[in-house]
Amino acid sequence: MKRVYQIVITGLLVLDLGATSFAKDTTEISLNIEPSSILTLQSVLTRVEEGHPLLKGSQTEKMVANGKILEALGKFEPTIVNDWELERLAKQNSTESVGFNDTFVEMTHKSGVRGFAGFRAGIGDVSVADLGLGRSNQPLLGIAIPLLRGLNTNPAHADLKKSNLAEKQASLEIQQTRQELYFGAATQYWNWVAAWKFMEIQRKAVAVAEERLSQLEKQGSAGSIAMFDVDEASQEVQRRRDGLIKAERKVDEEQLKLALFLWENEGLQFTKTYKAPLFPPSQKIYSLHALEKGKQRAANARPELKMVSLEAEVNQIDLKLAENNLLPDLSLEAEPTRKPGEFVLGLGYRFGVRLSFPFYQRKARGELLQETGKAQRLRLLQRYQLRKIGLDVENAHSAITRAEKRIKASKKSLLLAKKLEKGERTRFKLGSTSLLIVNMRERNVLNAAREWITAMADYQKAQALYQWSTGEWVVGLLPSSSDVEKVKGS
Repeated sequence: MKRVYQIVITGLLVLDLGATSFAKDTTEISLNIEPSSILTLQSVLTRVEEGHPLLKGSQTEKMVANGKILEALGKFEPTIVNDWELERLAKQNSTESVGFNDTFVEMTHKSGVRGFAGFRAGIGDVSVADLGLGRSNQPLLGIAIPLLRGLNTNPAHADLKKSNLAEKQASLEIQQTRQELYFGAATQYWNWVAAWKFMEIQRKAVAVAEERLSQLEKQGSAGSIAMFDVDEASQEVQRRRDGLIKAERKVDEEQLKLALFLWENEGLQFTKTYKAPLFPPSQKIYSLHALEKGKQRAANARPELKMVSLEAEVNQIDLKLAENNLLPDLSLEAEPTRKPGEFVLGLGYRFGVRLSFPFYQRKARGELLQETGKAQRLRLLQRYQLRKIGLDVENAHSAITRAEKRIKASKKSLLLAKKLEKGERTRFKLGSTSLLIVNMRERNVLNAAREWITAMADYQKAQALYQWSTGEWVVGLLPSSSDVEKVKGS
């Protein structure tokens, strides 16, 4: 009888050592891995910056913006014209072919002034009335000046002003795309890290249960313990294997989602040999003072607010054009005659003043009303975006502070679960409890470890949310290596 008692005590000590090792691993989550196989957040964001198609696609907007500028400038570029005209005229009971060949450069200035200069060569029996050179040639000079509507403010000049803002708009769209991609990549990265770490502790829990089952099967075969305990241990192994399969599936799911951010050489690159690093330690730097600074930085950096301001600039250009269209169309013109018949009759240059305006001005007043309403809407949208950005920063600040508290609470819960587990094993050795209760205590340790891992991941995701909300990623500022490449846990 004494011999049997010694065998049982030896078996229980084996169980105690295995459970102690499991509890220690779930608390520290120490991973013996090569640094070269660790996938860091730094490398993920670098892949996003260098190869993500959405970010590359947004950068093509600068090409489109340059095209808009060239298109708008095309309305003011010099144009070379060669005009050859000939008419058959009846003269003294006979017909005669007369005309001219004009070669001139025509250009419209941004102010709306249009002019041209060149040379005219007469064809046939013609008489030059003004500025004659030889018998039938003359220089060409012409100008048309808008005096009210269209002077300095005209549709072509407005298009040029708006096209000059297109490059700025393209830059803001790139910044916004980068912000969203960086935030999405960082959030998914920490989801993957959390899933990977829980899979590791679940795998160790399975190993502990399998080792325990092996010891109990030997003792059961020797008749030292009842087969009931062997069945209990076998069921626990299957339960933990089921949990491991679910954890592995979760890792696969998060890994595939993360792969969408890992672009290299026009394709997705992700290998299952990547392993997760330990969580960086939390930093208590987000005080109330830092919150106000974060709001100021966000108001100056976030592209959403800048895009509304840019749209307001475009609206001001359209608003001034609509106001200018209310003015009468008054223009001064001085140019050579452009009809061969008049030229032949000796009419050299023509001068004129032209005045016109719609009676009710409905078109101009309608355009002005639309642009005025749009300006009011943009002012309200600007106020909304400013308030929303402030709330985004406050939300991120709250997420960080709450996550810090969750880390402390979950860590304390994990330590208490370990303590209860250790006490339960002591009671089991004294015969005051059963293996079922010991297994339940170990499951509680596993659940507490899961909560602690989730809290640590949520803290890192809150850090990413704060970086997004304050606009730290608008120009591709990658996190420092000290934040994302630590290989020592907290």
